[in-house]
Amino acid sequence: MTDFPSVEWFKAAADLLNKSDSFKRLGTCDSEMGVQVGDRYFEVDFEAFEVSNVKEIDANRADELDFVLVQSADAWKAMLDDIKANGRATHDYTLNSLDLRSEVEFARGKDYHRRDAFYRFNQTFQEFFDNSAKMQTTFPVTA
Repeated sequence: MTDFPSVEWFKAAADLLNKSDSFKRLGTCDSEMGVQVGDRYFEVDFEAFEVSNVKEIDANRADELDFVLVQSADAWKAMLDDIKANGRATHDYTLNSLDLRSEVEFARGKDYHRRDAFYRFNQTFQEFFDNSAKMQTTFPVTA
């Protein structure tokens, strides 16, 4: 079992995506994506046909990424629980739906042209999270 959020969780999701045929189906993806959960930030780098790097970063580095996906720990848990229960995100929990329905920005970035990577490569990012259905994820209680 792997805790979410953690570098280990993101690396496990990256390994699953790298081993799948997703990049062949969806095409290359070049983006530096961030994920924020509470006060923790993670970077996931997509280069051509692989996820090339995963690491925990600080807020300053997050500001330099193409975009950062931001929602509460409870919202992340709900999304990942939906993916686990259904094998992939259902309508209310797709990245696109979360972005469109959110009252605050879900995909945040200072440079709109770089943030556009979220929309261009959306299906690859969705596949990254959807593969977590194959993982045993735990959600440690935080104070």
